[in-house]
Amino acid sequence: MPLNNDALTVSGLSHDYGDRRALSDVSFTVEQGTQFALLGPNGSGKTTLFKIISTLLPTRPEKVHIFGNDVTNASSEIRHLIGVVFQSPSLDQHLTVRENLLCHGHLYRLRGEDLGSRVDQALDLVDLRNRSADRVHTLSGGLQRRVELAKAWLPTPPVLILDEPSTGLDPGARRDFWSHIGRLRSEKGTSIILTTHLLDEATMADRVCILNNGTIVALGSPKDLVAEIGGDVLLIYTKNLSLLAEAIRKAFNQEVAVLNNCLRIERPEGHAFISKLVDKFPEEIESVTFGKPTLEDVFLHHTGKPWI
Repeated sequence: MPLNNDALTVSGLSHDYGDRRALSDVSFTVEQGTQFALLGPNGSGKTTLFKIISTLLPTRPEKVHIFGNDVTNASSEIRHLIGVVFQSPSLDQHLTVRENLLCHGHLYRLRGEDLGSRVDQALDLVDLRNRSADRVHTLSGGLQRRVELAKAWLPTPPVLILDEPSTGLDPGARRDFWSHIGRLRSEKGTSIILTTHLLDEATMADRVCILNNGTIVALGSPKDLVAEIGGDVLLIYTKNLSLLAEAIRKAFNQEVAVLNNCLRIERPEGHAFISKLVDKFPEEIESVTFGKPTLEDVFLHHTGKPWI
C-alpha cells in the first residue's frame, strides 16, 4: 500500500442514469487516517458516490483513486484496500460469528493459521472473542453490527467505507460501535469514509462533504463549515407560517426559511432582533428560540432541506 498518497481522491466525477445526472463534477480528497462524512438529502447523489467508491458501480477511468489505484482499472486491487459495512445486514444468520469471518476470509484467499489469527484479532478488536461460537441470529442488533465491523476489517484494509453504519442501534450500542471505530483509527491508522443521517456522527468527522442535486455544496471541517454560517439562528413558532414569513420579509427585508413547524432566520446579533420581531408581531408569534449555528444549520443553509 502506498503510504504517501491520499486514501481517496475523487477528480471531476460525473455519473448519469440515462438522461438523469446523479453526480456532476464532484472532486475531493480524503487524507490517510482521517474520518470523512458524506451527507445529503435523498436524491443528492451520495448513494451513487458510495457505490462507485466501493467498486459496486463502474465509472470512467481516472476519476476515483484509492491510494493511487484507479477504481475502474484496478478494481481487484481496490477490493483488498477497502472494507465495507453496508446499511443492510450482510451476515449469514445461521452461521456462528467465527464461521462468518472464516467464510469472508476465504474470499480473500486467506487460509490456515494466518486466517485464524486474523479472525482472533478482528474479534478482539470488537470485544467479541467470547461470543465467537454463537450463531449470529442469537445476537442483539448492536452485537451483529460489531460482527459486521470485524468482518469488514478482517483483511486489514487501510480504508473502511461505512453506509449508515449505526442504523437500528440503540444509543448504548451506537457508542460501543464508534468506540471500536476510534480504536481502528488510533491503533491501525485506518481511514474512515461514511454516510450518516445522525448529526453527532457527522460532527465527529475531520471533514464533511454535503451533496445536493449531484454537486458538492459544502466541503470542510465541521468547525469551519459552521463558522461560515455566522451570526445566530432564530426559530419562530406561529400558527400561520407562510403569512408571518412574508410579513417579516416585508417589514425587515429579512430572508426567512419556512420549515415544517417553524420559521428560521440567520442573522448577526439575533438576540437583539428578537425584541423587534415580538414588538412588530406580538399576536402572531407564539415563541422564539435563539441559538448558535450547528452542522444541522449548515445542512439546511446549503440544501434548503432540514436535517433528516
